[in-house]
Amino acid sequence: MTEESHTKAKDLELQEEASLTSGSDSWHLQGLTDKGYEGYMITDGPYGLRKATGSDVYGSVPATCFPPTAGLASSWNPDLTYQVGQAMGEECVQEKVAVILGPGINIKRSPLGGRNFEFYSEDPVLAGHEAAGLVEGVQSKGVGTSLKHFAANNQETDRLRVSSDVDMRTLREIYLPAFEYVVRNAKPWTIMCAYNKLNGVFSSENRWLLTDVLRGEWGYQGMVMSDWGAVHNRVNALQAGLNLEMPPSRTDDQVVQAVQAGKLDKEQLDQMAQGVLDLIEKARPAMSRQDYRYDVQEHNNMARRAAQESIVLLRNEDRILPLDPKEKIAVIGEFARTPRYQGGGSSHITPTEVSSVLGGFKEAGINVDFAPGFTLDEKEQDPALTQQALEVARGADTVVLFLGLPEYAESEGFDRTSMDLPDNQVALLRAVSEVNDRVVAVLSNGAVVTVADWMDNTKGLLETWLLGQEGGRAVVDVLTGAANPSGHLPETIPVRLEDNPTITSFPGEEGHSRYGEGVYVGYRYYDTFQRPVAFPFGFGLSYADFALEQIAVTKTGANSARVEVTVTNTSQADGAQTVQVYVAPCSSRVNRPSHELKAFTKVFLKAGQSSRVSMDLTERDFAYWSTVMDGWHVEAGTYRIQVGTSSRDLVAEQDLQVDGDGRFIPLNAESTMAEWRENSIGGPILRDRIEQDGIPLPDDPNTAQLFDTMPLASVITLSGGDGNGIVADMVDRYHQALKQQGLDS
Repeated sequence: MTEESHTKAKDLELQEEASLTSGSDSWHLQGLTDKGYEGYMITDGPYGLRKATGSDVYGSVPATCFPPTAGLASSWNPDLTYQVGQAMGEECVQEKVAVILGPGINIKRSPLGGRNFEFYSEDPVLAGHEAAGLVEGVQSKGVGTSLKHFAANNQETDRLRVSSDVDMRTLREIYLPAFEYVVRNAKPWTIMCAYNKLNGVFSSENRWLLTDVLRGEWGYQGMVMSDWGAVHNRVNALQAGLNLEMPPSRTDDQVVQAVQAGKLDKEQLDQMAQGVLDLIEKARPAMSRQDYRYDVQEHNNMARRAAQESIVLLRNEDRILPLDPKEKIAVIGEFARTPRYQGGGSSHITPTEVSSVLGGFKEAGINVDFAPGFTLDEKEQDPALTQQALEVARGADTVVLFLGLPEYAESEGFDRTSMDLPDNQVALLRAVSEVNDRVVAVLSNGAVVTVADWMDNTKGLLETWLLGQEGGRAVVDVLTGAANPSGHLPETIPVRLEDNPTITSFPGEEGHSRYGEGVYVGYRYYDTFQRPVAFPFGFGLSYADFALEQIAVTKTGANSARVEVTVTNTSQADGAQTVQVYVAPCSSRVNRPSHELKAFTKVFLKAGQSSRVSMDLTERDFAYWSTVMDGWHVEAGTYRIQVGTSSRDLVAEQDLQVDGDGRFIPLNAESTMAEWRENSIGGPILRDRIEQDGIPLPDDPNTAQLFDTMPLASVITLSGGDGNGIVADMVDRYHQALKQQGLDS
C-alpha cells in the first residue's frame, strides 16, 4: 500500500482499524475524528452528482445532469469526457463529496441489460479510453472516482447473487481490459466491486480478482469498496482485498475476533485500513476548501455541448436534415414536451434545470405545430391523440416525430425483455408517414431499440439516447444545423433481438449466467459471422463530408506500429469525423474475431480543412489471451490493419508483418502428432525417432489426419512401438534442446 498517511493503520487499536473498513452510515467513511481523519462523504454519480439529502434515499441536492453514459459514449471523445469529469469534480468540491461513484464501464453484453444506460460500450477499448478521460477529469479537482462494477456485472436479473460464469480468455479479452486500461492510465482513487459472483465466488470475496489481478498484475494502489450491500462475509472480504464495506453492517466485532483468533491476518487488516486513511488524506485538500461555488451556467453550457456530441445521425435521406426554418415544421410526440433525459435507479439526479425540444424551438425563434401523439404511461392509445397528430402532420412540410422508451421500460433493478418500442408509437409513425412522407424520427432511449421494422417509414433518424438536462436544446441545435452531429454508435443495433449472440444464455438460470458466446460480443460476433445489422458499431453520419486518404502503416517495433491518415473535410460545413483502426488477426491457432477496434481519434475540421492524424498500435493490440500459456500471446504472421468510420465502413486496409513474442506452448507426452511435427525443435526429434525405430505411419490421408489429432504416444503404440518409452525419451531430448537454446525455464 502507499505511504501517504501521517497515521499508520498498524499503530491503531484493533477496534479502530476494524471500524475504518466499514462506513459510518450509508454515505460516509468512518474516519477517526480524534486523530484528524474526517469521515468524508461518498455518493452516487456516474454522469452527475447525486448527493442524498439527509435520510431521504431518493432526494438529492440540485446538480448538473450531464448526458448519461450511453449518450456520452457516442461522442467517441475522451477529451470531452475529461471536461465533463472536471465539471463533476467541481460540483463535488462545492458539496463536500470526496468520492463520486462512477464511472460504470461494464460491457454491454446484451441489448437487454437494464442498466446499459450507465455503461459505455460493447467494446473494451472504447469504454476504457472514454472512462479514463472522465476519471482524470474528476480527479484533477482533488476528488476521487470509483470505477465500477468490478467485474462482469452485465445484467440486473438476480444481480445480488448470480454467478457470471466466464472462461478466462473471454474475461481477459472482453470484460477486464477496460478496467485495466483505466487503472494503469488514469489511476482511479477507488474501485467498486460488483454484487455478482465471478465463476462462483462473490466479487467482494474474490482474492484472485481484487488482489492477484488488480493489485498484483496491474499495480493498483487505490482503495476497493463494495457496492452497497455486496459484502456477505466481512472477514473473507478483507482477506480478499476489500478495503471498505458500504453501507455498514455493524460487524466490526467479527473483524476484531477474527484477527484475535488468527482467522484474519493482522497485516492484511493493516493494509486494508491503511487504504481508507490514504483516501482521506488525498481528499483533504479539496474537502477543506471553504465557500467554493461552481459556475452553474457554465456547467449547463458544458452539458449542452456534451449532449450535442452524444447525438448520432443514423439516416438522412435526401438530406432532409438540417431542417429549413422557412418550412412548416410539425413536432409530434410527448417526449418533445416531456423529455426523457436520464435513467432510473441510484443514478437519478435532481437537475439544476431541464430543457425541452419545444422550448428549444421557441428559443431558436422557430414556430412549430405540436401534437403529443401518445402518452408516456401504459394506457391504450387514445384515438383522439392519433387523429390530432395526423392533422398536424398533413399540414406540415416536414414532421419531426419523437419516439422512445418510457421511464418504466428500463431502469436499474431489472432487465428488459424486448428491444421494441411501444406498439402505439410504431403504429403512430406508420400512420403519420402515410399522410406525410417527410418524417424525421428522434429516439430517446437508454439502450438500443429495434429500428429495422419501421425505419423505412422515415427519411431521417436521430439516436439521441438520454441526453441529460440540456438534451432539449441540443436536439434542436442538431435538427436546425446550429450544431453538426458527430456521434458514432458505441454498440451495434441488431436487426432483431434474436440475432444477438446472448439470446440463449441471457440472463441465465438457477443462479448462473453462462457467457457461452465467449469473445464474440457485439460487433465481434456480427462482423465475424457476417450477420446483417440495422447499423454497425461505430456508425454515424454528419452534415459534412469527409475523405480519409494517404493511409500509412509503419512498423515501429517487432510487434508495434503507427497508423497515419489524412482526414479532409470536403464539404462546406464545419464538422468532426471519428477515425477508427481495427486489427484483423493473422492465421491463428485459436478462434479470433474477424477484427477488433484498437485505436480511434476524433478530428474537428473547418470546411475544406485537412489534418494528418496518427494512432499507435502496441504489442497488446495484436495479442490474444492464451489459456495454455496463462498470458498474452502475439503470434508471428501477417495482420491486416483496417481504417474506417465504423466496423463495416472501412476505407483502406494494409498488411503488417508482426514478428511475434517468441512464446510457445512446450511439448510434452500429451502433445499431438501434429504439434510435434510442426514444432521447430520437436519436429526434427520426431523425424529422427521415426527413422531410428522404423515406425510405420499410415499413407491413407484420412487415417493420417486422424493420427495428427492424437497424442504422440498413442500414435506410436498403434503403429506397434513402445509409445510411452519412446515419447519419454523424445521429451527428454526436447528439453535438452530447449536448454541449449536458452529457452527452457
